[in-house]
Amino acid sequence: MISTLLVANRGEIAHRVFRTCAELGIRTVAVHSDADENALHARVADAAVRLPGATPAQTYLRGDLIVKAALAAGADAVHPGYGFLSENPDFARAVLDAGLLWIGPPPAAIEAMASKTRAKELMGIAPLGEVTEDDLPVLVKAAAGGGGRGMRVVRRLADLPAALDSAAAEAASAFGDGEVFVEPYVERGRHVEVQILADTHGTVWTLGTRDCSLQRRHQKVIEEAPAPGLGPRLTEELYALAVRAARAVSYVGAGTVEFLVADGRAHFLEMNTRLQVEHPVTEAVFGLDLVAEQLRVAEGHPLPAAPPAARGHAVEARLYAEDPAHDWAPQTGTLHRLAVPAGVRLDTGYTGGDTIGVHYDPMLAKVVAHAPTRAEALRRLAGALERAEVHGPVTNRDLLIRSLRHPEFAAGPVDTGFYDRHLAELTRPAPDVHAPLAAALADAHGRSRFGGWRNVPAQPQTKRYEMAGDEVEVRYRHTRQGPVADGVRVVHADARTVVLEVDGVRRKFEIARYGDQVYVGATRLTALPRFPDPAAQLAPGSLLAPMPGTVVRVADGLAEGTTVTAGQPLIWLEAMKMQHQITAPVAGTLTALHARPGQQVEPGLLLAVVQPT
Repeated sequence: MISTLLVANRGEIAHRVFRTCAELGIRTVAVHSDADENALHARVADAAVRLPGATPAQTYLRGDLIVKAALAAGADAVHPGYGFLSENPDFARAVLDAGLLWIGPPPAAIEAMASKTRAKELMGIAPLGEVTEDDLPVLVKAAAGGGGRGMRVVRRLADLPAALDSAAAEAASAFGDGEVFVEPYVERGRHVEVQILADTHGTVWTLGTRDCSLQRRHQKVIEEAPAPGLGPRLTEELYALAVRAARAVSYVGAGTVEFLVADGRAHFLEMNTRLQVEHPVTEAVFGLDLVAEQLRVAEGHPLPAAPPAARGHAVEARLYAEDPAHDWAPQTGTLHRLAVPAGVRLDTGYTGGDTIGVHYDPMLAKVVAHAPTRAEALRRLAGALERAEVHGPVTNRDLLIRSLRHPEFAAGPVDTGFYDRHLAELTRPAPDVHAPLAAALADAHGRSRFGGWRNVPAQPQTKRYEMAGDEVEVRYRHTRQGPVADGVRVVHADARTVVLEVDGVRRKFEIARYGDQVYVGATRLTALPRFPDPAAQLAPGSLLAPMPGTVVRVADGLAEGTTVTAGQPLIWLEAMKMQHQITAPVAGTLTALHARPGQQVEPGLLLAVVQPT
């Protein structure tokens, strides 16, 4: 029986495993980097061990340090979570060699499936050889790891060498393994997977299907179970292939077999020998705790002959600190508040006041809704996200809501090209036009007494805000009856709540303020100074760092005086485990270059200047 469990991970998944351990009466041990010293997972564990450093390579990818931490804390078992070392067979062996229980499949099974190239060979799939024009488009893919890292779509043969280099560099940074391979890229396929659970007594469960086709940068955004519209024949084929993969490597524990479904056929992609990020939708549909099942299997308990019956439909949305409208740029800073309404599940590694740093994945939370039907589950999740309080850096919350309500998605299954087709409309700004007035009235409360009316004409009060990239100015007046604004009746106003009546309809606004950041419901505003700072003006063509990160590359031969074309990649930044290109905004001449490889940058730092032609 497991008495003390160390989770060799961080954030949301560590916190989620600890929650099950608390229910089972198992003591918990966290490991944390210096950047995560005050992170939620380190705070809630019964014990925590420091891993010196901040980057994954210094900390969560150091299996030797994690094994030492487990032994020092008196743990008798290690759960790897997902990502980092979760699919590293050498780490699994090191855990077992130290006399600890490994919560996962045997190292040999991990090794057989850890490389996507070897996994395809095991399933009888020949790799793509030398690439020709007839093979395009193709997908460059990291052999190790997942999460969309180390993946590049190539549509021109001339772009293949650069794609191989950049994918290998990103994979080496994220997984410690720079091996990549090339496979055909299917434009309109669906990403469908099967959850499996196997014990040490020969029983293999298939726990339904999941559809994970809504992706950005090959990383999942919205997942659901069961996958809609597959039909019984294709579903049974997927189950059979999943069981075949599991039995081929004598699999034990929880795992996922992933497929690309196109033209009514299933194409094997890979097997993830770990718990998936999207496992909560399967838990909701089958009424299971997959982490608890992992622990029971590791202790040697047999599974029943058949899994429980599925019921209803579940949908999960990943809430990321990123800006979808600006190339999915990750965001950092203080998360002031994160709360969702009752009736949905929230899995997160953050609470209000925590800092979102640059070293790790930008996912803040997963929000999961379960209902009798798919339509009800989509409606419930969209409504919960709309009412959620997410105060802090820019997130993809609005994109998630619009995606869930989009007619194409609501009508049934979609393919992985959904965001390629619809991103512009899904990220078009649509702020609440009355939010600035509500913010201004709340801000004025306490600064001047609304009841202090004098029998002289009142001068208009003005307040400026930045909203959805635009500057807006609010005007209102103080009267005997209180503040008034054109076309709007102010029913009530205090520092936290404003009630406005527009065209006979009364609306209530909840306001929260953190410095110059103001949140009016789901609308985010920035209070602007009364007089703009003239020093804040920048030369046209200035390239600013969009996020904190590290300059990992500057384009070959780039120097002051170089002629560049619009959209040409000039600088590569690495942030939150992914690389981001900084491109020339216009065609012209590079007149200044301040970025250098290895340089740490903060948002807004001037990297280069391109003088327009």
